[in-house]
Amino acid sequence: MSNRARETIIECIRKAQYSGSNEEDIRQQALQTLVAVTKISPQNRNVVAQIDGAISSLLSLSKSHFPQDQIQILALSVLFNLSLNPNLKNSLARTELILHLNTLVSSSNDSIDSGKIAASLLCSLAMLDKNKAKFGVTGTVQVLVKAIAGPQRPASHHLLSSLAELVQFHGNCTLAVRAGAVQVLIAVAESADGEDLSGTSLVALGLIARFEEGLNELKRTDRIVVRMVGILKRGCMLSKDGASEILLRLFDESEECLRDAVALPELSSVLADVSVRCTGRAREKAGLLMNKVMVASV
Repeated sequence: MSNRARETIIECIRKAQYSGSNEEDIRQQALQTLVAVTKISPQNRNVVAQIDGAISSLLSLSKSHFPQDQIQILALSVLFNLSLNPNLKNSLARTELILHLNTLVSSSNDSIDSGKIAASLLCSLAMLDKNKAKFGVTGTVQVLVKAIAGPQRPASHHLLSSLAELVQFHGNCTLAVRAGAVQVLIAVAESADGEDLSGTSLVALGLIARFEEGLNELKRTDRIVVRMVGILKRGCMLSKDGASEILLRLFDESEECLRDAVALPELSSVLADVSVRCTGRAREKAGLLMNKVMVASV
């Protein structure tokens, strides 16, 4: 990196820290420059993070009292760009920032850009295993389940992806189950609003099913086998893969679920269709399901 680029970043951080209503244009221009220089350069992201007080200043700017304030949106955008560097994810995941993101996710709606960026930042930080427990103790799992259960919005995919990341940690899975995540995710998976959301919700559900409390909640769900078979019939490729994974887990752990499957006259044709029309993992899982059903039928 050239000295000139480093000096530009330092100067932008200094201007972004200006206070007073008369300085808003200066702050905005400085933040716009920071968004641009951190968007594609990992080196620039590291330089910003190394400047004393830079992250704290960006966090403060992201807490504007006006949700649609451009300063807030730009500050969140810089923080999101920084989070793309794996080496910065842990230091960025401060309790203060996580609680702020929880608030934005809880209060955001379709018209607020800050809510979409907050969901993206949350998802990015949740990808680091070391951060998953932090989100659990700050109430993020419950916030996500409640937000996903609400009306669909532009940030919905990032919210589902964030939950899928967090429930890979056992403690977060427990919190998700207690918050009603299983029923919420099934409802999203069965919705016709978006195939992408359906597939991602089933990925999250499959991850929850890896742990005992998640699998037990699935087994207690009314008509769970019929509902998963319904998704196999009409879902996208990702949905079919997710539904197949869940059915495999149910058949391995529940004789009752396997009996319910054997009793479905349409199951064989549905699995045969998946085996013919799909490729990759969905096709392989459909074959495994068919073998289990055939053995149980004998």
